[in-house]
Amino acid sequence: MDTRELARRVRLHALRMTNRGKSSHIGAALSIADILSVLYGGGVLRVDHKNPSWGGRDRFILSKGHAGAAVYAVLAETGFFPVARLQDHYQDGSYLSGHVSHKGIPGVELST
Repeated sequence: MDTRELARRVRLHALRMTNRGKSSHIGAALSIADILSVLYGGGVLRVDHKNPSWGGRDRFILSKGHAGAAVYAVLAETGFFPVARLQDHYQDGSYLSGHVSHKGIPGVELST
C-alpha cells in the first residue's frame, strides 16, 4: 500500500470528520497521519482487518486520544470497517467518539 497516499487520505478524512462534528483536535490528528499510515499501511504492524481479535496480532495503543479521528480514518482505510462509517464521527449515538474508544470499533484495543 502506498503510505504517502494513505496518509493523505487519513488527513482528508480527519479534516472532514472534525468539521462535520464541529469538534477540535485536528492538529493532533494531522500530526500522526504519517506514523499511522506506515504502521498500518506499510506492513509494520501485524494485524488482520478480517480478524481483528487474532491472537498473534500486534497491539497499538494510542496515548494521544485527541488524535482519534486519524486512528479511525486509518482503520477504515485499511479495511477494519467501512469508510462511510467515518461520517458518523462525533455525532450523537456514534461509536466514533472524539477520543479513541474500543467500544464497537474493530482494531481498537483500548480507549484513551
